[in-house]
Amino acid sequence: MPGSRVLPRAFFARPAPEVAADLVGKVLLRSDEGLRARIVEVEAYMAHDPACHAYGRRTARNEPLYGPAGHAYVYFSYGMHWCLNVASGHAGVAEGCLLRAAEPLDGLETMRSRRGGVRDRDLLRGPARLTQALGVDGSWSGRDLCVPSAPLRVADDGCRPDIVSGPRVGVSVAADTPWRFCAAGSPWVSDYKRSPRAAAAGGRGQPEG
Repeated sequence: MPGSRVLPRAFFARPAPEVAADLVGKVLLRSDEGLRARIVEVEAYMAHDPACHAYGRRTARNEPLYGPAGHAYVYFSYGMHWCLNVASGHAGVAEGCLLRAAEPLDGLETMRSRRGGVRDRDLLRGPARLTQALGVDGSWSGRDLCVPSAPLRVADDGCRPDIVSGPRVGVSVAADTPWRFCAAGSPWVSDYKRSPRAAAAGGRGQPEG
């Protein structure tokens, strides 16, 4: 893509909150289908974070979170939806960034056909919608997003939006940790919804299942 560069592994080999904030404004590419979308919302998850999938347990499913950085981690949520993450930090320590929402740029007809006629604002407004529109499922988990020829990758075209942060969506533990980063004022950002299982601010909440 003219005027842009694929993000190198060094970009992702930093703490998840730093990476998540810097991912806002970057371009998510699925080049084999000509799809482009600008990332507008990202959440960070760290190894010591009880809301992280790898907290206290290392499994075949969450193995991509252990790196190397820049690899995809795709998981199935609520037995219904796929969610796309990118591993960050250093190999052997589980952390990553959940891509929650994006603004469609190219390939809208393909995205619309996959999303069943919803309004364009809702094509990629939420992590499950994003993966559905891009055709990303569990088979993409573990793929390296830092290879320039890879069909799925993240690029920098120089866009630098203002960033706002706040609590993450729907987690029942560490619900007030301000590791959700969004493009300020973007209509493509998903709605904030607090988990009904989360404790009041300052409380511990219920453990993740």
